[in-house]
Amino acid sequence: MLRIIIGLVLTAVAAALAGRRLWYLYRLARTGQPAPERIEAVRAHPARDAGTQATEVFGQRKLLQWTVPGVAHFLTFWGFIILLLTIIEAYGDLFSKTFAIPGIGHWAWVGFIEDLFAVGVLVGIITFAVIRLRADPEREGRRSRFFGSHTGAAWLVLFLIFLVIATLLISRGAQINTGDFPYAHGAFASQIVGHWLAPAGLAANKVLETAFILAQLAVILGFGVFVTYSKHLHIALAPVNVLFSRRPNGLGALQPMRSGGKVLDFEEADPDSDIFGRGKIEDFTWKGMLDMATCTECGRCQSQCPAWATGKPLSPKMLILDLRDHALATAPYLLAGSDEAREKLPEAVKAEAARPLVGDQAANGVIDPDVLWSCTNCGACVQECPVDIEHIDHISDMRRHQVLIESAFPTEASSMLKNLENKGDPWGMGEARRMEWADGLGFEVPVVDGPIGDDVEYLFWVGCAGALEDRARKTTRAVAELLHTAGVSFAVLGPAETCTGDPARRMGNEFVYSMLAQQNIETLNEAGARKIVASCPHCFNTLANEYPQLGGNYEVMHHTQLLARLVSEGKLTPVTPIEEKITYHDPCFLGRHNRVFTAPREIMEQVPGVRAQEMHRCKERGFCCGAGGARMWMEERIGKRINTERIDEALGTGPDTISTGCPYCLVMLGDAVSAKKASGEASATLEVVDVAQLLARSVRSPATAGTPAPGPAGPDGPAGAGQPGPDKAG
Repeated sequence: MLRIIIGLVLTAVAAALAGRRLWYLYRLARTGQPAPERIEAVRAHPARDAGTQATEVFGQRKLLQWTVPGVAHFLTFWGFIILLLTIIEAYGDLFSKTFAIPGIGHWAWVGFIEDLFAVGVLVGIITFAVIRLRADPEREGRRSRFFGSHTGAAWLVLFLIFLVIATLLISRGAQINTGDFPYAHGAFASQIVGHWLAPAGLAANKVLETAFILAQLAVILGFGVFVTYSKHLHIALAPVNVLFSRRPNGLGALQPMRSGGKVLDFEEADPDSDIFGRGKIEDFTWKGMLDMATCTECGRCQSQCPAWATGKPLSPKMLILDLRDHALATAPYLLAGSDEAREKLPEAVKAEAARPLVGDQAANGVIDPDVLWSCTNCGACVQECPVDIEHIDHISDMRRHQVLIESAFPTEASSMLKNLENKGDPWGMGEARRMEWADGLGFEVPVVDGPIGDDVEYLFWVGCAGALEDRARKTTRAVAELLHTAGVSFAVLGPAETCTGDPARRMGNEFVYSMLAQQNIETLNEAGARKIVASCPHCFNTLANEYPQLGGNYEVMHHTQLLARLVSEGKLTPVTPIEEKITYHDPCFLGRHNRVFTAPREIMEQVPGVRAQEMHRCKERGFCCGAGGARMWMEERIGKRINTERIDEALGTGPDTISTGCPYCLVMLGDAVSAKKASGEASATLEVVDVAQLLARSVRSPATAGTPAPGPAGPDGPAGAGQPGPDKAG
């Protein structure tokens, strides 16, 4: 009877402590803004969400991408799932020594499975301990993915997990010796422990049996309470966060600006009452609060972030942790029922609540501006996060507030925003120069004037870089030539095309983006565009994933997808060998954001003579060129340049040529190569080209393969020397 009372008292105390904490956190999350779109998405796609839970939560898909720690976590996760049976048995043993789980009974295989996973958990936590010792942030510094994590709590959790397994095996070993254990023939690990305990005698084993059943319950209940006060709350919150995350993986489209759960209408919005981005912690939605509480501090996002890898202050992990710590420190203020109650709060709480969300050290901001503006929106953090935290959405929302309300952003980007608003392109060259790229082609490029005819299959979206930047123009000409050679009918908008608005949106200026997007959607709808092929992944992503938010729904593909199909159908046949070793750079907005990895590689595989050599970081783990997130138009003053880091990795493959599928990447990597040539670190013949240019060289006849198609002189843009854009390698 005594052990029943002790067990129930322990349970009641633990339930009260954990329940109080969970209720507190729930109330805090409710101070955030509503997010009805998350609820609606779950209701609309139950089958998809069930599949996601199966693969990401129970299948541990993302964690298993990191083989050793992934397997260790898989063993620990499934160990605790299976060992739920032992918790039921422990409670049952309080009341009856012959207790059996209804429907399972005393089958020997149950004892075997329980012991197998108990051993698996031990293997898992030993592996975690070794990993943490090897990646000790005190020794490894920024190179450790645990840098900035609360490692003390992690060691305590590993110890608690060890105690859970140790008390379980000791209680079961003692039960074997007292004859009270029903699975003696299958529980191999318990048998070993029982053999160790047998010399103590029957009386001692009876005491050990009762003591360690209670100890097991005490450890489990204590662990449960501790979890609610630590980062290990992700054990309970991860499935919830995954359920309400955006599919696929929170990448692709940015979410529209919302205030009070509704999409913000700029024509009716009021800066005094509506929420523009995130300027205070309570401006985040409950899903944002859930992201903060779910972070495991594993540092996978940090280890893959190009900004962090090149010495910049942005760590996606620490950004989420700083927001979480600020939310918890501000919680008493947010939960206070009245101004009078807030006045009575400790000064430290009121001071925390008064901190600006974004501000430099002098302003005591929660997030430093250099952290906010270092992000390239590459998506590596979201791709790696095992609990589907949406870092880019939070960064973009804070940028929106800084741009639209505070007018606080890198000054060099102001010219880009003004040019977009006044001229429709980032360099301010205007519509008159949008068709210069076609001068000298051996065929006429049809320009849409009114509705697109039925004889035109594709609208070729050239993009600002493809129309106005010298290096990107070569890609545009190559794509046009290839489509003409394949007999594909296409047309362009020419002067009627304007920037998709991606640079403005990624910068945080949702107003300018909305203006440009609505203008383009009106133009596309009037033209009756059906199929669009885009040569810029940023345009591709915006047209395909973001314009539907404003009613622009089109079938969009990237030029590498179309060209790969034309090659496979025999409409384009590479014949001229290109005897070169080529390494391919995955553009972030083509690869990670839109899962287009195969098409560019299929094209290169079909070009005779090409020897493809992958960089270490490729495909899902490709490394950014540094241009995304509007970084193309911001100076890179902190740490090593991202494009230089990427080129250093490319040079490690010993390439003759570096290929890609994005005009931004073409510019950024080209600038880094030029700098390497000037310093003698790269061959004078090394070049960066688009995959379409490689294909065009091979499709041309041998007699003309070495002769470039005639073209116009480069535009004399504001950056000088025909190369628009301030963010160059020099």
